[in-house]
Amino acid sequence: MIEIIGMSVEDAKAIQRCGADRIELVSALTEGGLTPSFGLIESVVKSVNIPVNVMIRHHAKSFVYSEEDIAIMEKDIEIVKSLGANGVVFGSLDINNNIDEKSLKRLLDKCVGLDVTFHKAIDETNVLDSLNILNKYKSITNILTAGGKGKIKDNSKIIKEMINKSEDINILLGGGLGFNNIEEVKDTTNATDFHFGTAIRVDNNPFGEVDEAKLKELVKIINK
Repeated sequence: MIEIIGMSVEDAKAIQRCGADRIELVSALTEGGLTPSFGLIESVVKSVNIPVNVMIRHHAKSFVYSEEDIAIMEKDIEIVKSLGANGVVFGSLDINNNIDEKSLKRLLDKCVGLDVTFHKAIDETNVLDSLNILNKYKSITNILTAGGKGKIKDNSKIIKEMINKSEDINILLGGGLGFNNIEEVKDTTNATDFHFGTAIRVDNNPFGEVDEAKLKELVKIINK
């Protein structure tokens, strides 16, 4: 599984053309990704045949959310579902950087019929403890992670442990993946699911267009 961040209809079409498997649709990539406009979501879903998973995150202040924040996220999930998206991407922590299960349960209740990715908020926590918590929720399909803080290639041992201890959840590796480390990370972790953002953009610039030659090469490297 190769998931690529997209921020426009043009991005989405390029990602599909290059042979990637899924799009994570966001706005504000420099902020770690925020919820895109509903008009964009609808247009992207209608423009491609591959799955589109949408970021549910309306501010970048933290991953700690108030009651009002969670209510907004619930509404956003309902609308994203009505627009035909394949899934949603979110994460919720408490003030001690543990998974906020109360908020998580509320959000998951709105996700019936959707893929659910718990995003890189997990890397702010003890990832193995958090995995044990997330394993309880059968509606969570993916965890996006770099194996914790630090460089992803230095977290191979923890990533392997996450993959081994995960029950029904796919461990989706992302955060610092690129041409300089993908083969090493792939070989040392035996991971099968990968997520890329700026690595496939022109000059690795978050504001750059998708570099189709780079993305096609990346697809070849991962699929060989």
